[in-house]
Amino acid sequence: MVLCVLRTGDAVASVSARRGEFAEWIQASSEGAWQGAWIEHDARAEVPFPEVTSLSGVIITGSSALVTERAAWMLRTEGYIRELVAARVPILGICFGHQIVGQALGGLVAKNPRGREIGTVNVTIEGQDVLLEGFPAEFHANASHLESVVNLPDGARLLGRTDLEPHAMYAVGDCVRCVQFHPEFDQDVTRGYIEARADRIREEGGDPDRLHACVLETPLARSLVRRFVQEFVTRAK
Repeated sequence: MVLCVLRTGDAVASVSARRGEFAEWIQASSEGAWQGAWIEHDARAEVPFPEVTSLSGVIITGSSALVTERAAWMLRTEGYIRELVAARVPILGICFGHQIVGQALGGLVAKNPRGREIGTVNVTIEGQDVLLEGFPAEFHANASHLESVVNLPDGARLLGRTDLEPHAMYAVGDCVRCVQFHPEFDQDVTRGYIEARADRIREEGGDPDRLHACVLETPLARSLVRRFVQEFVTRAK
C-alpha cells in the first residue's frame, strides 16, 4: 500500500526552481508520519490513475489551473475522486485539491467574490474534528487562491473560515478532509508566491509589499498534513 500525492499543477516557476515542487513540500510536512511508500501521479497526464485498492490515502495538490475551466483532465480527476470516496480511501484536498473535491462531490466552485486570498491568513475554527483536536480557536495559515467552493457538497461539515474564505476547511464523511489554504507552504514559499503575483495584486487594488512583510511561519497549519496521515491514513491501514 502506498500514499499518493495527486499532482494537479506546478508550483510557481521562480519558487520551484530553488525549492522544488508540491509533492516534496507535502512529504516534508508529514514529518515522517507515513513509513510506507510514496508515489506521485500527475492528474493531467493521459495515463490511468493508480488502482484505488492499492492506495492507503491520497493528497491532492494545489494548481494554478482553475476548476471552472472544466478541462478534460479535471473531469477525469473528478470521476477518480468519486471512486476514491466510494472505496473509502482517505483524501486530503489542498487549495485546488480542496476545490476539485468539492466540485466532484456535488458542490460548486466559482471565482471568490471576496477577491484573491494570498499571504498569511487567520483561520477561525467552526467545527470539531479529530484533525483539529487540541487546536486553539484561531490559527495562522498561508494561502494563495482565486477560486472557492462557494457551495459545499451536501452533507459536508464546515470546519473553518477566514475573512475572505467562508469555506476554508470542510469534511465529508469519515475519510475526506479539505483545506483551501496551503499547509505545506512555509514563509519563504509564501513570499515567493506574493513576489510572483505582485503585479496582479496591485492591479486588483492590493498591496503586495504589506502582504510580503506580514507573512509568518505557520506551524499549526503545517501540522495538518502530519495529523491527516496519522489519523486517517496510518490508523486506517
